[in-house]
Amino acid sequence: MNEPTPSVSEHSQAVIDPGDQPLNPDEEIAEIEKLLASEPDDFQARCRLGELYFSKGRMDDALVEVKKSIEMAEGLRAEMNRSLAMYYSNLGTIYATKAMTDEAETEFKHALDVFPHDVLALFNLGRVYTDKKKFMEAKDYYERLVEITPDDPMAWYNLAGVYVELDNPQVSDYNTIDMAIQCYIRTLELDPKHLESSFKLMELALNHKKTDLAIKVMEEAVEQNPEEPLAYYNLISVYDKSKMFEQAEQARKRLKERFSKRAKESSAS
Repeated sequence: MNEPTPSVSEHSQAVIDPGDQPLNPDEEIAEIEKLLASEPDDFQARCRLGELYFSKGRMDDALVEVKKSIEMAEGLRAEMNRSLAMYYSNLGTIYATKAMTDEAETEFKHALDVFPHDVLALFNLGRVYTDKKKFMEAKDYYERLVEITPDDPMAWYNLAGVYVELDNPQVSDYNTIDMAIQCYIRTLELDPKHLESSFKLMELALNHKKTDLAIKVMEEAVEQNPEEPLAYYNLISVYDKSKMFEQAEQARKRLKERFSKRAKESSAS
């Protein structure tokens, strides 16, 4: 007569005293069920329970446990893939810091092969291809990045820059300037103080005769960055170009008052 198969679970084995006889399948099932009631994430115990149910002909119970085991294993694999991708991305970052661009690109791609949603790899590949002026490739990675991190202003800002480049007829046949404008708007929605986005959006708006947008952007930039002289200078410039001379003069007065007040406060302290 064959002896019962020992449990592969360390926990289920631990419930047997060394001097005791091995548990029979029914006893082992009872012990593992008890264990899983308090430790439902014990993967090995759950796998063993599925095996025991199957050996006892309890097919419905075996089906439930095997499905749970698969679900847990898939979760473990996903977590391992995420961690492995992070290490590939870290390796790529080291190569990039050492100006070893080709090696960095390879490791970032390894990261995405393992885990397609690795944010660091997507960001860095977008930057690598932007630096290489391969804007179509950069676009693909940044578009994937904003899908995964829709609330990251820098992702939208970088994608906007790529769309601006792609709108150049010498670069591509795409008409992407409106997409660039929308990306800068989204950047400012997420980070209203992002001055670079304000300046770039103002410039695009003026170049494409969207004067109202340029004015709105710079008025909001001044409101969000009241201590930044460049915001005022650009607002004044927009007013002048729009022939809004009275508003331009008012902005000059505000600028002068604010910074003369700051100078007095600095000298007083």
